[in-house]
Amino acid sequence: MSEPTMDTLTSSSDTLAAQRRARMAARLGKRHAGDRLFKLAGLAAVAFSALVLAFLLVSMASSGLAGFQRSELRFDLPLRGQLSIDRDRLAQPDPASALELAGLPALVDAAAEKGLGQGGAALLSDGAWREVATRLAAKPALLDEASIAVSLPASDGLASAQRGDGQESLRPVAQHLVDQGKLVRAFDWGFLARSDATSPQAVGIWGALKGSIMTMLVTLVLAFPVGVLAALYLEEYAARNRWTELIEISINNLAAVPSIIFGLLGLAVFLALFPHYRSAPLIGGMTLALMTMPVIVISGRNAIKAVPPSIRDAALAMGASPVQVVFHHVLPLALPGILTGTIIGMARALGETAPLLMIGMRAFVASPPGDLTSPSTVLPVQIFLWSDEIDRGFIQRTSAAIVVLLIFLLLMNGLAIYLRNRFEKRW
Repeated sequence: MSEPTMDTLTSSSDTLAAQRRARMAARLGKRHAGDRLFKLAGLAAVAFSALVLAFLLVSMASSGLAGFQRSELRFDLPLRGQLSIDRDRLAQPDPASALELAGLPALVDAAAEKGLGQGGAALLSDGAWREVATRLAAKPALLDEASIAVSLPASDGLASAQRGDGQESLRPVAQHLVDQGKLVRAFDWGFLARSDATSPQAVGIWGALKGSIMTMLVTLVLAFPVGVLAALYLEEYAARNRWTELIEISINNLAAVPSIIFGLLGLAVFLALFPHYRSAPLIGGMTLALMTMPVIVISGRNAIKAVPPSIRDAALAMGASPVQVVFHHVLPLALPGILTGTIIGMARALGETAPLLMIGMRAFVASPPGDLTSPSTVLPVQIFLWSDEIDRGFIQRTSAAIVVLLIFLLLMNGLAIYLRNRFEKRW
């Protein structure tokens, strides 16, 4: 056999190098293809999430738009010389009762009979005259006008007939009034100012919204300081032993406990201690604080743990005490993460219904709560109750209430982002 020549060895070496380069190029191409595929998958996930969110918001807004409207009847109401009433009584706490004694309900009915035709008074919602009373109490000078144009809520039957799902006998009447421009769908500003009612034409969201705000305030006042202090103690001061591990495991397990269990705890403990405060924002806030506190503790510990040890060492080297290190250096740096976890816990509490149903916050409350111990309901429970009604008008009101709840949640998240950016410090 002849020995390989130098040219043969060089050619063989070049071939092997070319094969290695080809294999490296193939592997590099696979990595680049994998990177592109991962980027495309991430972009598709983001796009899908954005589409789902957009679909949710658009569907809720489109269906909730009808919930912000109501059917109203428009006609002229004569006033000059029709009511004999002392103007000073309109400045008293209950001007509606004075106007009722002066004959305002009968006057409204007579004007409806004249302006809408025979049976027009029956087409008005019960208590429609109270809206006129509120307007006159706010501006008594209207009593000197010859007549004023009023737009009062229609009855539930007429409103259903206008939507096309009411009584067959009322549909021609509704269509006739619509053609005359006397029956219209108008934006109901009172929906944002009234409380619950038995009629979809008269319901409002303010009572439930105020109850939610008061309940969330109690939850925040109780859960935030206790949760943050517990996180600081466990992370900065507590000794690492069996008891500490048991506490940490218990907190992690509490964060995963179903919310209805906290409702049972509130029913057994808080209502036993305060039996007269059933369905009050105070009891609801205390119950939701128990549910929110583990989330704040866990997020607080993670935020505190993320602060570099060099910050602590530098503060101690400068002569700061351990308490000063925690409250002057560690806590301000961990505050953005703590606030993020707090808002996440508060957002979860805002949408809860099961714990609040257990403590009786599903009661029919026709007026907004006056204080933390007054009977109240909250937005999620109000939505749950309205969605169970048969009348289609309540279904539309439910969609509108969901829109209000989403706006409330977005405002909370916006506040969290502002506070996080406001207190964020980089190192």
